[in-house]
Amino acid sequence: MAQPPSSSHSASDHPSKDFLRLGKNPYNLITYKKSRSIYLITRYFVRIALKRGDRTIDQMVQAARSGKQNIIEGAKAGPTSRETEIRLTNIAKASLQELREDFLDWLRINEAEIWQDGTEIYSKARRVCGKHNDEAYYKTCIANRTPANIANIAVVLIDQTDALLYKQLLRLQKDFLRFGGIREAMSAARRAVRGY
Repeated sequence: MAQPPSSSHSASDHPSKDFLRLGKNPYNLITYKKSRSIYLITRYFVRIALKRGDRTIDQMVQAARSGKQNIIEGAKAGPTSRETEIRLTNIAKASLQELREDFLDWLRINEAEIWQDGTEIYSKARRVCGKHNDEAYYKTCIANRTPANIANIAVVLIDQTDALLYKQLLRLQKDFLRFGGIREAMSAARRAVRGY
């Protein structure tokens, strides 16, 4: 009589008839929540800090939107394409880096202070941004701040989101190496159903 599989192995270690990964709700991803906050901050910043008609407005808003949208689109594509999820997550990361450079450019052009890692103000901002992922908090937080402070807060938040997206990409890479793409998963599922 065959022995049942050892309980030390997870179900994911064995061939499965289910080849679609449903995963977690992508709207609960911390990277998505932080990117929504970055989008809100960017929309507010360009309204108060840039002159109407400045092409940078559209570029910054589009980069912020691209970061947010590609995180969701990638996660939604994940069940059928790990490759697409990896590519779109990386596009989100690149879009936010583009936005970061726009904020830094504004600070440099306006000869405003750029908060440096290791300073008290940067450390405080990093702690606060690390604790908060919701738009409502940032909406209140930036309401009475100078454009320079808002730009610095955005840079800190982007840096944190970038680090989280890097970890997300490493996890996706690990999953891809372990489980392969959708074709491999479908083939494994068929073999599991047929028994050979």
